[in-house]
Amino acid sequence: MNWINSLVRPKIRDLWKKREVPENLWIKCPETGEMVFHRDLEANLWVIPNSGHHMRMPARKRLETFFDDGAYDTVKTRGVQADPHKFRDSKRYSDRLKEARARSGEDEAVLVAQGKVNGMKMTVAVQNFEFIAGSLGMAAGEAILEGMLKAVETGTPFVMFAASGGARMQEGILSLMQMPRTTVGVQMLREAGLPYIVVLTNPTTGGVSASYAMLGDVHIAEPGAMIGFAGRRVIEQTVREKLPEDFQTAEYLLDHGMIDMVVPRQEMKETIFRISSILMKREVELPKLEAPKPAEKTSSEDAETKPASADAAPQETADEAEPAR
Repeated sequence: MNWINSLVRPKIRDLWKKREVPENLWIKCPETGEMVFHRDLEANLWVIPNSGHHMRMPARKRLETFFDDGAYDTVKTRGVQADPHKFRDSKRYSDRLKEARARSGEDEAVLVAQGKVNGMKMTVAVQNFEFIAGSLGMAAGEAILEGMLKAVETGTPFVMFAASGGARMQEGILSLMQMPRTTVGVQMLREAGLPYIVVLTNPTTGGVSASYAMLGDVHIAEPGAMIGFAGRRVIEQTVREKLPEDFQTAEYLLDHGMIDMVVPRQEMKETIFRISSILMKREVELPKLEAPKPAEKTSSEDAETKPASADAAPQETADEAEPAR
């Protein structure tokens, strides 16, 4: 009966085995609690269909959806010393870097690429929040600066998708040095007459919001993005006041003149293209509207609208009549 056991029993036993369910198969909306299938969410650019809540978007996917046909060339950057201070808190900084690289599949928190958007060549930098909260360190600062130099070299607009918790504390003063370095890069773009467009995504805080993220020619934010320097609780404890519910949101900053516009993710590509076209003084093809044809006048209408002869005396109106004496 061994041949029966080898055929029948394993099949029956397999029916009771637990199937491994992939992680993130269903995504829960933070606002409404709605469950969305991950493929539907990806097809909608990581925006919850019913609530419109903008989830964090993977850096590579943002590049693929932004450039025409998902085609782009990655801008290579110079390497920097990984752990200059040999920093260690609860674990070694070098170990944190290894974990972040394994989890995200990227070498650092910033990706820089060149490609075409509706036929216009652009240089784009994207911060990856999954890599140590998109924090600004030496490698990230070097990547941004290299991207700006590449934009100047090729004469293309520079678009920055910001998403960060601030400067990377494990690198200390070397991390803070990237704030003035990237500011120098912004100045180079201005001197070259090239547009610098910043897209503020959720979240953009800390030293990033105090440097290149708020130095753009045009500032666009995604709906509901948290944008600010210090955290809400820190500010409330400092000023000892209750802050508005929508404080530090994209909509709050728009109402108070801190940013130029709030644009849904589905409209971001077209919006950036149009702004870049205007700033680069490039003609944008707009839909042509035919002017309405004037109606033909009849003979009676011509007679009524025919001007009076020069010999005819003008008639006085009530306003023009001579006042009584």
